Amino acid sequence: MSVHIAIPEPTSPQSVKDSSAYNLRSLPQYLHSLISAGATPIPIPLHESPQRVAKILSTVQGILLPGSPADIDPQKYGEARNPHSADPDPARAAVDELLLQDAFNLHKPILAICQGAQALNTWCNGTLIQDIPTQVGMEIDHAPGRTLLEAHAVDVTPGTRLAALIPRHAHTNGHSEDENLGHLYINSSHHQAIRTPGDNLIVSAVSPLDKVIEAVELASPIHFVLAVQWHPERTYDASAFSRNIFHAFVHAAETWKPRRIEESVLHA
Repeated sequence: MSVHIAIPEPTSPQSVKDSSAYNLRSLPQYLHSLISAGATPIPIPLHESPQRVAKILSTVQGILLPGSPADIDPQKYGEARNPHSADPDPARAAVDELLLQDAFNLHKPILAICQGAQALNTWCNGTLIQDIPTQVGMEIDHAPGRTLLEAHAVDVTPGTRLAALIPRHAHTNGHSEDENLGHLYINSSHHQAIRTPGDNLIVSAVSPLDKVIEAVELASPIHFVLAVQWHPERTYDASAFSRNIFHAFVHAAETWKPRRIEESVLHA
């Protein structure tokens, strides 16, 4: 029997215009990637009660936090809202927090993508860049459109969990990449990014020209927590690197064992 992975609906109609269209376009890509990697996705509607979400979480072995057109509420990391920030999505944020609490308490594997990576980071007490064009600059276009599959390069930190997932002979954008160099091309569709990594999170990839953080992971050899700013679900079929990310996540869920209650209280 395949492992079950909880994934919240990306957006709610209360906060995001045309949320249904966004969910119908984006959610199937996550589901396809999880199923192809051998997992059974369990979508969580954002209108569910906390009690119902908790019941669902008792049946899953990992969580995936997807992207969203909403932005994280800057009050969560102690900042006033930038005029270029999009509205937050409280319903999505509430479900994310329940999933993160459960996953960290029980050491369930976590894969966080785009806005999901930002949610993870702020939940871990990190901060965000609210608007890259106005706060960092336009040297790199981090939002060239979802159809561009090779938007810009990233440098992956050697020795990280992410670095181990780079194919040995990856070829992207006409460049031959070596696993040890950890340098490759990714898609990009975001205007916010991680500024300060949260507690126990380490930087595992950056955009080399503007140094924008593109991935973080938990500094733990026994708890799989990986967050990427790009969208590997969009390139699952075309990219071995994207497939490796999902397969590693699903494998971690397959080998996950529940922590004892006393362990989750003492060492969370």
